[in-house]
Amino acid sequence: MASNNTSALSTPVFNGENYQVWAVKMKAYLRGLGLWQWVETERQIEPLGNNPTLNQIGAHEEEEAKTPRALSYIHAAVSEPIFTRIMACETPKEAWDKLKEMYLGSDRTRQMQILNLKRQFEVLRMKDNEFIKEYVDKLMEVVNKIRLLGEELTNQRVVEKVLVSLPERFESKISSLENSKDLTKISLAELVHAFQAQEQRRSMRQEESNEEAFLALQKRKASQGRDKKQSGEKKR
Repeated sequence: MASNNTSALSTPVFNGENYQVWAVKMKAYLRGLGLWQWVETERQIEPLGNNPTLNQIGAHEEEEAKTPRALSYIHAAVSEPIFTRIMACETPKEAWDKLKEMYLGSDRTRQMQILNLKRQFEVLRMKDNEFIKEYVDKLMEVVNKIRLLGEELTNQRVVEKVLVSLPERFESKISSLENSKDLTKISLAELVHAFQAQEQRRSMRQEESNEEAFLALQKRKASQGRDKKQSGEKKR
């Protein structure tokens, strides 16, 4: 039985954009209501036996109500123009599959999309002027698109991709991590934090170096000023 908290949540509404995101939200919503299995497959309800009890009759009626209930939730989760395109569907699975075909395309189309995204994933490299978080955010945008299309891409694969696509300035840190941690088990967040710490240390050293250079320049200018003053006094 669905919890009251789940029932109180507002239904995610699909207006024709970002189908993959809506589908993930809607699937979770229907699961919370205990209805996703009635969308995922065509459910056949077993007929009641002879002389059923009141409890059996009630349970049977509840099971029978789940198919139209799931369909009504899908109807409520799409805008009116989209509803008119699925209103002839008689089961929630039929409506769900039609939406999937309309906005995600055929299996062949999805495979082409996945292939193109995988190519983007493989060729991505961190630029010398990028910060690690900027690069990982860009990489994860591609990763999430792949996952939304139903393709598995493990966190370990993403970690490996990050490690092999960083600029040379991270090589010493990668070597340090290889010696101190099991990189087959490290999380992406842990990896990013380690590289961010290195970036912060490098930034602090650069600031200190710039400050020292500035002070040295000021000292040199002051010394040159004194030399000029002394030279002028001698000429007089």
